[in-house]
Amino acid sequence: MDIGISEQDRTRIAEGLSKLLADTYTLYLKTHYFHWNVTGPMFQTLHLMFEQQYNELALAVDQIAERIRALGHIAPGSYGDYARLTSIAESQGVPKAQDMIRELVQAHETVCRTARSLFPVAEPASDEPTADLLTQRLQVHEKTAWMLRSLLES
Repeated sequence: MDIGISEQDRTRIAEGLSKLLADTYTLYLKTHYFHWNVTGPMFQTLHLMFEQQYNELALAVDQIAERIRALGHIAPGSYGDYARLTSIAESQGVPKAQDMIRELVQAHETVCRTARSLFPVAEPASDEPTADLLTQRLQVHEKTAWMLRSLLES
């Protein structure tokens, strides 16, 4: 494979993207779980918001996995892989609506940190497609975290 990125750099980028994939999939699962189980006075608002968010995350998972494949590596795809690679904690039980929002804010911020940690690997390798993907993901996660944080203000 000769796409202008060394094998060593492609491996390092794919490893970082695998962590981003695991974080994104874990956030997808958490958001979907909250969509199913949210209750309380904000039910309708949160139920619909969470659905929009998990639908967006489902598309993102595919984009990240396909970038890993384009770099010549295997995209992780098992719960075991994701549990090992993710930085996002599982929810304990069914949190109250406000706690769901807090957990999602923390999870989106975690995904931001994971994405941002890849720039020092992708940029020196001139991997613009990965840098572009990271920029797009950061825009989504930062905006979503801001919107969720706004729901927590009294």
